Amino acid sequence: MKADEKPSWGLVSPSGVAYHFGTSGLSVAVATVVTHPLDVLKVRLQMQLVGEKGPLTGMGRLFLQVLKNEGPRFLYLGLTPALTRSVLYGGLRLGLYEPSKYACNWAFGSNNVFVKIGSAGFGGAIATALTNPVEVLKVRLQMNPNLRKGAAGELRAIIGEEGVKALWKGVGPAMARAATLTASQLATYDETKRMLIRWTPLEEGFHLHLTSSTVAGMVSTLLTAPVDMIKTRLMLQQESERVGSYRNGFHCAYQVLRTEGPRGLYKGSLAMFARLGPQTTITFVVCEQLRELAGLKAI
Repeated sequence: MKADEKPSWGLVSPSGVAYHFGTSGLSVAVATVVTHPLDVLKVRLQMQLVGEKGPLTGMGRLFLQVLKNEGPRFLYLGLTPALTRSVLYGGLRLGLYEPSKYACNWAFGSNNVFVKIGSAGFGGAIATALTNPVEVLKVRLQMNPNLRKGAAGELRAIIGEEGVKALWKGVGPAMARAATLTASQLATYDETKRMLIRWTPLEEGFHLHLTSSTVAGMVSTLLTAPVDMIKTRLMLQQESERVGSYRNGFHCAYQVLRTEGPRGLYKGSLAMFARLGPQTTITFVVCEQLRELAGLKAI
């Protein structure tokens, strides 16, 4: 949405709302299918040498090792909950951005970069709080390739063995990560588009969307890698029992720094960038195209 346009969220129809959230969720789902193998690798890399310092296995070598030991199917472990989460979480975190921005503009008469950051962060945090159980289920399946009970069976096992509360393990860091990720992605994308339109010959269209989303992917990866690693560790507490239980996100960060060094916070960051960069680009490019087909304004 251009700076001189007034948002139209005050007069939106039910079908418009459905198209708005639907295009957001579908675009994230498309990006998830393409980049899911890198997400599996990222989780495996983040769980290396828990509580220890030492040489880490690189992404390429780990990929070959796991491919040899587990076969090609490991590339799409946890895909079902990942897609479910993509539609719900992606639809909410992207879909809440425009109405939140409109509400802030209505309340404060401002639509500056801080409003964009706050609006995007709010959407990301709310979406994660609601969909955290699906994320817990996804990382459990990604880390345990020998499970034969499937997503539904694993969900029942988690509830039966650890209680319903276990489905919200890591929700604090997950909300912090989602708020940081969504704020950095959407605010960077929105502001980059605005600046490119103002200072370059680029106009609304594919090349503008591609350039802006690439910048957003780089910024969001840099800011969210440590929080993402902490979120993964908390959700996979059983895999980390050798170093004791993490009480919360801050305790997890302290333990990682103490036992694994600062580098430990960036385990899996290369895989995260390799995944999040393309995922951000695909999400925004597909979302903009779907919005155009649905008769909605560009983000």
